[in-house]
Amino acid sequence: MRIVRYSLDGRTGCGALVGDVVHDLLDAELGAVVGRLSELTLLAPCEPRTIVCAGSNYAGQIIEKGRPWPQQPSLFLKSPNAITGMDAPIHHPAEVERLEYEGELAVVIGRTAQNVSADRATDFILGYTCANDVTADDWRADGQWTRAKSADTFCPLGPWIETDVPDPSSLRITTRLGGRIVQSAVTSEMVFGVGELLAYVTRWITLQPGDVLLTGSPSGVGPMGPGDTVEVDISGIGTLRNTVTGRSDRARPAAWTGARPYRC
Repeated sequence: MRIVRYSLDGRTGCGALVGDVVHDLLDAELGAVVGRLSELTLLAPCEPRTIVCAGSNYAGQIIEKGRPWPQQPSLFLKSPNAITGMDAPIHHPAEVERLEYEGELAVVIGRTAQNVSADRATDFILGYTCANDVTADDWRADGQWTRAKSADTFCPLGPWIETDVPDPSSLRITTRLGGRIVQSAVTSEMVFGVGELLAYVTRWITLQPGDVLLTGSPSGVGPMGPGDTVEVDISGIGTLRNTVTGRSDRARPAAWTGARPYRC
């Protein structure tokens, strides 16, 4: 099943994609037809509370960067405000000289996951989607990666959640920049597989339904700039597409113009 979140005529919803038609999704059952895919705006397919990411998790990137072979997963977090969806813009902050793409396989959690064993990981996974772990390389100089990884729009996800992925270790991941292939690898090249990562993370961090685990990016990470279109394609899942825009193209943040107030 392909699970989508969508916007149509001012309302948002969750549905299942069958062919090119979206149906309402009610308790895992297909409901009424919402409309054709071309009639909807696809949103990020989930709204995670927690986004845990694995760094340096592909053999090719470790060799490319000359890094030591990891003895355990290297983890960091992205903030939920970074989430954006299919065809939504990636905003290039004016202060950033080098904004990087990182195509990745994203794991979407389906059940509360705490202290999960690697061999039972699939019991806690709803499905998989494509991700771009956007990074402001300049801002790594902070000494930690929060700002570099978590600015608004720095975590595109989509186009949907694919629940039927028999083997997440045999997927081809390809990133294109302006139609040119810049990353290409098979997920079997991960140092730590999906099960190992989920087991490691949930020893200390409880993940809830809708949370996301990013599994690392292959070699070939590079810069992108305003006007560039980036596509992350994963076999058996789909293609995530976003275009980079400059800060001058961006509306003023809501916090500057009267933000939505907090309510209990």
